[in-house]
Amino acid sequence: MQRYRILIASALVVFTLSALTSRLVSHKSKDSTQKAGTAITTTEKTSTNKKDALLYASRQKELQTALNAYFKKAIAKGDVIGAGVSIVKGDSIIISEGFGKKNSAEQSTVNGETVFRLGSLSKGFAGILAANIKSEGKLNWTDKVSDYLPEFQLGDGTNTKKVTLANILSHTSGTPYHSYTNLVEAGLPLKDIAKRFKEVMPISQPGLMYSYQNAMFALCGEVMKKATGKKINTLLDNRFFKPLEMCATTTDYETLTHEANIAMPHVKTRNGWKASHLKDNYYNAVAAGGISSNAHDMGRWMRFLLGHNPEVMKSEAIDEAFNPFIEISGHRKYYQRWPGHTRSYYGFGWRIHKFTEGDSTYEKTIWHHGGSVNNYRNEIAVYPEADLGICVLMNNNSPLAKTVIPDLYEIVKAVYSRATPKELHHQIAATTL
Repeated sequence: MQRYRILIASALVVFTLSALTSRLVSHKSKDSTQKAGTAITTTEKTSTNKKDALLYASRQKELQTALNAYFKKAIAKGDVIGAGVSIVKGDSIIISEGFGKKNSAEQSTVNGETVFRLGSLSKGFAGILAANIKSEGKLNWTDKVSDYLPEFQLGDGTNTKKVTLANILSHTSGTPYHSYTNLVEAGLPLKDIAKRFKEVMPISQPGLMYSYQNAMFALCGEVMKKATGKKINTLLDNRFFKPLEMCATTTDYETLTHEANIAMPHVKTRNGWKASHLKDNYYNAVAAGGISSNAHDMGRWMRFLLGHNPEVMKSEAIDEAFNPFIEISGHRKYYQRWPGHTRSYYGFGWRIHKFTEGDSTYEKTIWHHGGSVNNYRNEIAVYPEADLGICVLMNNNSPLAKTVIPDLYEIVKAVYSRATPKELHHQIAATTL
């Protein structure tokens, strides 16, 4: 009986040890499988990241080569002195480069940090700023200008009471084309210009006709000052330039004159282009044309407009500036002759174009503006459906400005639609070995 008990006890010990061993082996096997799975996932992610990095670098190099050839030809032809170019795709600034010279009489070349005056590209900043303040509930598009600026009067009292913030931001106040631009260029304070509009005979009721303005548009800066208690310079700096790290973007003449890396403006002469002097016009009307920047900062600005900095401003708020407010009729403007163009509108500080490509009838969108001041000539275009932005800053009133946007768009489209080059396939294959 005692022997029987011993045998049973021994069997139980053996069984227990066997079970424990089986569980240990099973756990190790499962752990090894999990580790192997993790290793495979990590390898796949690393491989994908390498592929993406190689493809990014390949496209960037191809774009750089194409742009070098494009601007080399334009410079040789005498169309361009110097240009700062930025191209944004997704949340990446793919290109932020310079081409040509800062001064035709010197050898210093333009780079991505070279500063240019923006001219009317400033209007786009003002429109987005107004949308930003509106998102806080401090402004509304339907607010009457006279409620903020009691000194403002357009013609008689009937017209004055109808002019809204939306009207001055969209050039639909009813004032004749370029009313009092001469007073802006003469340096008069905006408050004084606001009083002068009582002498202007309106050409339409507010909101019915598009008629491009500088003086009237610039009043939006005074409206925003009354709504927030801060000057437009401070508002732009605190709400956009600082959080977006647009360190070279400024709104005053004094800072510009102390800028070491600046592209000097050029005027056309009998013998070609000649470097001119900086002027202090439009710094009394920052919203209309008083901002200066460079290619790198404009890349940051376009990336923001495409919605990649929601911590600074939500896309829904940004989009309000791009709502088509008034149609721009006719077909004589240079942008109305761009390939596939179907129609144009003006929102708040921005032109909105519709266009089609190839045989498709589907309309795509361009948010666009041109700028000209002190013999600088600039173009910016954002393609929201393609998550793409293109900006070209030039230090002469170049004829290339009329076509540079569609030209560069075609270059970008060709690079991004092209199949992966064979040599890149070999590099990608090597990363997976």
